[in-house]
Amino acid sequence: MIGFSTAVLVGLYLFERFPGFMITVGLFTNLVYFGLLQTFPFIMLTSPNFILSCVLVIFNHYLAFQYFAEEYYPFSEVLAYFTFCLWLIPFAFFVSLSAGENVLPSTVQSGDDVVSNYFTKGKRGKRSGILLIFSFIKEAILPTRQKMY
Repeated sequence: MIGFSTAVLVGLYLFERFPGFMITVGLFTNLVYFGLLQTFPFIMLTSPNFILSCVLVIFNHYLAFQYFAEEYYPFSEVLAYFTFCLWLIPFAFFVSLSAGENVLPSTVQSGDDVVSNYFTKGKRGKRSGILLIFSFIKEAILPTRQKMY
């Protein structure tokens, strides 16, 4: 995905004449993402590489909003830029980090498949990761009704 995003950025510079500074910052951000892959399952939230990647995501958004405010592009092209160049890689890191080790095939007991093991562990034990976040948001926002028997 990092290679694909890099190719899109280079193509935008060569064929669409996007600003060199915006493309350079995007390429540097992809380089920082590649540095995160070196220790991938173990990402420390206080590591300089992670903090720099968060700052660069915000800076890339600022540059993109500034550029697209000055230059007209159809909404679908702007959305494609944001999706492939700004959101795809951070979202992939977030989703892949939220999957716990208990869903890996090496920890599944014989007779269980990965999907059923993931969902039954969530019901038996303590939920973690993205499922916990979504459960908290659902309970905080949506009202619950008591079942009447």
